[in-house]
Amino acid sequence: MSHLYDNGNQQPPRAGLLLLQSLILGVFCLFAFRLWFLQIHRGEDFARRAKENQLRQESIFSPRGLIRDRNGDLLAVNEPAYALGLVREDCKDVDATLHQVAAWTGEDFIALKTLYEKNRKRVKPFEPLILIPDLSFHQLALIDANRLRWPGLEIQVRPRRQYRYGELFAHVLGYVAEANEEEMEKRPELALGDYVGKQGMEFMLEDRMRGVKGLTQFEVDVNGRRLKERVLKHPRAGHEISLSIDLGLQKLAMDWLDEQAGGVAVMDADTGQLWALATAPSYDSNDFSSGLSPEQWAKLRDDPLHPMQNRVIQSVYPPGSVFKHLVAGAGLKTGMLDPQETVNCTGQIKLGRHVFRCWRKGGHGKVNLERALVESCDVYFYKLGKKLTVDRMSEFAQACGFGHVTGIRLPHEKAGIIPTREWKRKRFGESWQGGDNLNMAIGQGYTLVTPLQVARFFAGVINGGKLLKPLLLKDEKAVVQGEIPLAPEQLERLHRALIQTVDNDRGTCRRLRTKGVMVGGKTGTAQVVRLTDKLKELKDDDIPYKFRDHAWMAAIAEKDGRRFAIAALVEHGLHGGSGAGPVVKAIIDYLFLDKVKLKPEAMKAKARAARLMSVNATEGPRAN
Repeated sequence: MSHLYDNGNQQPPRAGLLLLQSLILGVFCLFAFRLWFLQIHRGEDFARRAKENQLRQESIFSPRGLIRDRNGDLLAVNEPAYALGLVREDCKDVDATLHQVAAWTGEDFIALKTLYEKNRKRVKPFEPLILIPDLSFHQLALIDANRLRWPGLEIQVRPRRQYRYGELFAHVLGYVAEANEEEMEKRPELALGDYVGKQGMEFMLEDRMRGVKGLTQFEVDVNGRRLKERVLKHPRAGHEISLSIDLGLQKLAMDWLDEQAGGVAVMDADTGQLWALATAPSYDSNDFSSGLSPEQWAKLRDDPLHPMQNRVIQSVYPPGSVFKHLVAGAGLKTGMLDPQETVNCTGQIKLGRHVFRCWRKGGHGKVNLERALVESCDVYFYKLGKKLTVDRMSEFAQACGFGHVTGIRLPHEKAGIIPTREWKRKRFGESWQGGDNLNMAIGQGYTLVTPLQVARFFAGVINGGKLLKPLLLKDEKAVVQGEIPLAPEQLERLHRALIQTVDNDRGTCRRLRTKGVMVGGKTGTAQVVRLTDKLKELKDDDIPYKFRDHAWMAAIAEKDGRRFAIAALVEHGLHGGSGAGPVVKAIIDYLFLDKVKLKPEAMKAKARAARLMSVNATEGPRAN
């Protein structure tokens, strides 16, 4: 029976052996394929990733271009600022980290979390997502002392815009602030936390001012701490610009506008360069570049004098009597005005049942064109307006640039309104009336202009008729946009009337007389509302602020080949001579006599009282 247990010659099944060998070979091939895939096919990619864990790249922020005034004084510079970013790949617990950041900075956790969720896909791997764009020194010290305990937090140094004269140039330079989603989509080079120009020249010259970022590469350890670092690409600063504006003149204009609402434009009559472009009240551009708080924004938004409004180009007003020179030009151009013909001013004129009064109750007696301009006789221009009608006055006004933007390199400029018959029909569904002609002839009614348009027109009167584009950069050359459509002798007649308005003892601009300087001017008083008989009996200071007339003063000045045009508007300043005249006189003294004449404290106190009245009024004084 022993043979039953003798298996010495028995061989295992051949099929099983082959299966086992095939399994071993398959596993070997699988490992070999995986090794080939990792080491050869994806080797470079994994090597790059491993290197990225050690070597990282980061942008170097470029400073914006410096801004100077025409004399080289710095107006806008850059200073270091510190931002707090979060590197997601290094952060172990995002929510806990955000809670800690909120505790350090006083920011709301929900706001930080929303910011993170909204923008985390925008940043590249190992790139910091900016949480706090501008840390205070106290916050910086606190975070820097503790951030090693919170992996993923990174402090970035970047340039921050600093405006040395924040309120003086706010409406010219504008401000910078963080780029929004729309701006980042339009400009691929922008990243989260980048600053861009939002208003003024910072906005209009954004491409020129921004510069180009650099690139740095650095090693990090397991905790994300930087070790070696080298610059791959140096940043390039934005271009420096020099404004045509004179810092001293801008200060002077703002001093005279202090506590009032208004604007001043001073234009070189031969180049179109603006030496001053002042509007008040103003705001501090630095509040926006450092981050405007909700309380600060509410204060700006709710101020009844609207400090964000650039009154020189964005507010439009009835021009009042400064428009009379343009109406006179229309009469001369059409041949419907004989300069020597006289009109008898009795103080009023009737049209149907309506009585249109001259500003001088007793009238001016017999006046010709020059005397009508010098003494600003309303009756003379009522009759001229009746003869010309809206058609000729509108055509001439538009040929002189009114009703169109001037093209100044600032955003949101308004064109104003030069009414026509069709305009009134579309706007009000009414036909043009005879009384509308009379109102238009003295700068009232529907006509609305900006102070800059007035300055450009009067610059044309003194420079031979050229309508120049207003320029804000010192290196820009004159650009002629059109011409006042008058013959040289007709233009000279208007020019001479401006001079006589200052030199003649009956002229309304006598206060502008300046020894050694040829000065001409025109006052204007523009009604805001039709005053009742009761209000007319009140003294000026007793009239409610919002019912007071706007005060205009337009002037030209020339000496030693230097020629300037000046337009000043003071909202609710009552009378052109007393309300706007002093600032124009101070500007002429500065330009030609090197004399700085600051606003007297008594006038400032009076302006403060008027501002208080406006704040307490139920409606603001905004004119647009």
